[in-house]
Amino acid sequence: MVPAVFKTDVAEYLGQAGSIPVRLRHQPSSAGGEERQITEQQATGDPRRRIPSTDAVLRDPRLTEVIDGLGRDLVKQRVRDAQHRVRAGDLAADDLVGEVLGGLPSSPVSLTRVLNATGVLVHTNLGRAPLSAAAVRALAEAAGTNDVELDLATGRRGRRGRGALDALRDAVPAAGDVHVVGNGAAALALAVTALGGPGRTVVIARGEMIEIGDGFRLPELLEATGTRLREVGTTNRVTVDDYVAAIDETTAFVLKVHPSNFVVSGFTSTVPPEQLADRGVPLVVDIGSGLLAPHPALPDEPDMTTMLATGADLVTSSGDKLLGGPQAGLLAGDAELVHRLRRHPLARALRVDKLTLAALEATLRGPTPPVVAALEADPGQLFDRARRLADELVARGVRAEAVHSVAAVGGGGAPGVELPSAAVALPEDTAEALRAGRPAVLGRVHEGRCLLDLRALPAADDPELLGLVIAAVGRV
Repeated sequence: MVPAVFKTDVAEYLGQAGSIPVRLRHQPSSAGGEERQITEQQATGDPRRRIPSTDAVLRDPRLTEVIDGLGRDLVKQRVRDAQHRVRAGDLAADDLVGEVLGGLPSSPVSLTRVLNATGVLVHTNLGRAPLSAAAVRALAEAAGTNDVELDLATGRRGRRGRGALDALRDAVPAAGDVHVVGNGAAALALAVTALGGPGRTVVIARGEMIEIGDGFRLPELLEATGTRLREVGTTNRVTVDDYVAAIDETTAFVLKVHPSNFVVSGFTSTVPPEQLADRGVPLVVDIGSGLLAPHPALPDEPDMTTMLATGADLVTSSGDKLLGGPQAGLLAGDAELVHRLRRHPLARALRVDKLTLAALEATLRGPTPPVVAALEADPGQLFDRARRLADELVARGVRAEAVHSVAAVGGGGAPGVELPSAAVALPEDTAEALRAGRPAVLGRVHEGRCLLDLRALPAADDPELLGLVIAAVGRV
């Protein structure tokens, strides 16, 4: 006998979540033709059917303010992630909004604030110089529309960034004129491009053909402009006669580069800038680290004012190192040379935005930047801070000790200079837990201990540091 074939009707309905279809199958019963129906109401016995729709969650009053601050798309993605966890049975539907709120960042950026307890004042991996409070306020004011390139008195176009340029000119009075570009490498690239080019040469000592971070090599930058390098001297020694013999009709300029991230000692000799001035071609000096004037804590570090006073025609430097400002390339020197650089077509591609100009001006005009304050910190006061922090941690059951330590400038500045400092010593395994906190704390591991050096941390951060350490120890 051929079995009976029954027609099956299938209807599909959307459940409460709006994304989980519920299939209702109607099939005649083999006995008496009664239908057995799996209803939607039966299906909703599954707790996952209680998941509110994405739009319903986004309308929750608890998320309204968050959406205004972070944007709808970011919050919506977190909502969907939480819904997925509910469907997987890893999260209760009633806890969905709380889970979303707990997983949202404080701002719509992926950068994490880090307390620099490494003892390295200018830490490249941490963004180099932290800005002063005045510079941060200047960023907020400049973020909107402003007169960055407008003369309000006349209503006509004004000189771009005149406030920042005037501040830099006042800080380096020996300069005939100044200019600002995106970073230190850009400053040197503009100088080589505008003054050199195909068929031209730049005279440079072999010992100054440096490589800095991330594989960046100075010779490759210079040669990328079409300018040819004429190397003089040896790795460890160079003389004035070496330079003079290399200068000819193709020479665009003589370049002196401060080896700001290493020290060569022993049987060595270099030529100071004053002995290379007035040789018939411009003298360009790249000091790198950003000192505008001499600093007593760094007597061997070159500065812009001294280099110009001893005969340099053009000096290039970075803004986010020892100056303590935003990332920028600073150029100062002979007015005619600076004008040539400013009017070169490449200058347009390398120009800085209004935020950089505002932060730079505030750094130059405002109070002492954090990097300079750290450089000038009193070692005795640093140890007192470390002892207070260690005592409070011990009182809370944390193994901690105040110790003397050694800090460094870092960031390609003052190589070999040791700065006496103080630190809080913790168990080594605390380092990883501290990095996992929010904000994170970055110390350094030394001889089996995690050291939190206070040289680069302002005293105002001590209470926050204390709380982060206590929380981190609880996670170990």
